[in-house]
Amino acid sequence: MLPAQSLLIVVPTLNSHPLLPRLLASLQQQTWPHWQLLFIDGPSGVQHRQWLQRCCAAEPRCRWVEQDPAEPGIFGAMNQGFAAAGPADWLLFWGSDDWAASPTVLAAALAALEQPEVASGTAPPEPLPDLLVCSGRYVAADGQLSRPTAFRPTAFWPTAFRPFAGSHSQARLDAAAYRRALWLGSTPPHQATLVGPGARRHLARYAPGFRLSADLDYFLQLSRHRDLQVRCLDLELVHMAAGGISGQQTQRRLQEVRRAYRRAFGGLWWFPFLARYLRRLLSLLEATR
Repeated sequence: MLPAQSLLIVVPTLNSHPLLPRLLASLQQQTWPHWQLLFIDGPSGVQHRQWLQRCCAAEPRCRWVEQDPAEPGIFGAMNQGFAAAGPADWLLFWGSDDWAASPTVLAAALAALEQPEVASGTAPPEPLPDLLVCSGRYVAADGQLSRPTAFRPTAFWPTAFRPFAGSHSQARLDAAAYRRALWLGSTPPHQATLVGPGARRHLARYAPGFRLSADLDYFLQLSRHRDLQVRCLDLELVHMAAGGISGQQTQRRLQEVRRAYRRAFGGLWWFPFLARYLRRLLSLLEATR
């Protein structure tokens, strides 16, 4: 029997094979076994390519392709992932240094997308969302967990979510509420956000010109679609290694974040820009208490 949902996990790689066994093992331990893993490899060396070949030969749920030179950079590789997805696939974009937070996280995430059978004469179930947003957590080199990163209400906007009846773990945002959340500086973490077929019908690739913040721009551009539906799940889906390249290019990231907000909000870009970094400052202050 085929699973109700299919999940394609896309991982751009470049000579990162020492990190990949942890990612792969975290998926092979999942209680929900129907995932597919696609490595999109840049111009890596022989040792890395040999690892990919051995991995894909041993694990039938894995495959790899070379990155198209016409799609450079990490987000170019991720655009190939968009193109590789089937019409019913859910997409999850991870880095080589990401891994599943526990063996049950995929089962919990995909269970949130199951639609129960409806008896004759009863109201239809809620339609599937376009995005399923979970949370992630950064892990330092010493194994210390940081505060989780998530798209969830804060002191800026405590009424952002409308919980489902009888549930304390799921909530939904319509298009207007989603855009207000972005306006107030909140952003879904792409490593913990499942991109559904509905979102890809609206927008099926990252914009060019962004090396570090194409994911922010993608979520902002999605907010222009008035029929967008976002479901939020109180689930720590992924662990991410702290200290990636984006953290080492602060000036470029600030420029790209400003550009993304300007594309979404025009001359009022400065408000969500300041709100984003004020939120981060408050989060850091709270973490030190």
